[in-house]
Amino acid sequence: MAVTASQVMELRKKTGAGMMECKKVLTETDGDEEKAIDLLKERGILKAQKKSDRIAAEGLVETYISEDGKIGAIVEVNSETDFVAKNEEFQKFVADVVKQVALNNPKDVDELLSQESISESGKTVNDVLTSKIATIGENLSVRRIERYETDGMLSSYIHGNGKIGVLLDMKADDAELGKDICMQIAAAKPEFVNESDVPADRLEKEKEILKAQVVNEGKPEAIAEKIVMGRLGKFYGQICLVDQEFVKDSSMKVKDLLKSKNAEVVRFARFERGEGIEKKEENFAEEVAKQLQ
Repeated sequence: MAVTASQVMELRKKTGAGMMECKKVLTETDGDEEKAIDLLKERGILKAQKKSDRIAAEGLVETYISEDGKIGAIVEVNSETDFVAKNEEFQKFVADVVKQVALNNPKDVDELLSQESISESGKTVNDVLTSKIATIGENLSVRRIERYETDGMLSSYIHGNGKIGVLLDMKADDAELGKDICMQIAAAKPEFVNESDVPADRLEKEKEILKAQVVNEGKPEAIAEKIVMGRLGKFYGQICLVDQEFVKDSSMKVKDLLKSKNAEVVRFARFERGEGIEKKEENFAEEVAKQLQ
């Protein structure tokens, strides 16, 4: 019996399961909706879907670099609790995901999830993720990915058991320098490599803010522009990697270090676990009171 699109949509509406999961179970049950729902329950897919609206802001950031050092990836995979981040099954899943990104080069998370898993033949990455949600018992999500392929040198660094990860692409042949720059990025949180990378609208906005500050300080309009340009140096020193003070030696800037090593930073990715995710504040007293009622 051929399954119709309307049957798939109806089952999806009732269960919240994905389109492919709905089509699969309907096909297996010859379009019997009740049996299809039972199959979804047996496979833990309904259980997984119910968890999908819960906030996942913990988890792990992980990196992978190929043996030849020319292909690398970084991913953030979230869980609800830090406890799950220490789970070996979850850690292996994250390691498999970052390796898959490096080897299969998905353009984004959606494409990654639709690819056949390199760790479980015959299943998509999303299938594997769904089964992990069911077995681990928390909402899990692949939040973001980045992949680099280079003729230069790739370096990576993981800080705080997966709290912060860095993937770095450099024109250099110095592993120790690569490690130092990765640690710099992890610690100092630059947003860009060079001043030229800062978007024009971001720069103009900062100039407006600085000019307003100068005027409010009562400085003459004639010298306001010059003062603003001087203060932009501090702005660049905060957000541009090469303009930052080197964390291991504040007497030099990162660009001075790079010049002394005849090296150049091409690009970098810095992922911090849960960054930008609004976490739900738990009131345990209220939670206990609700359970006692």
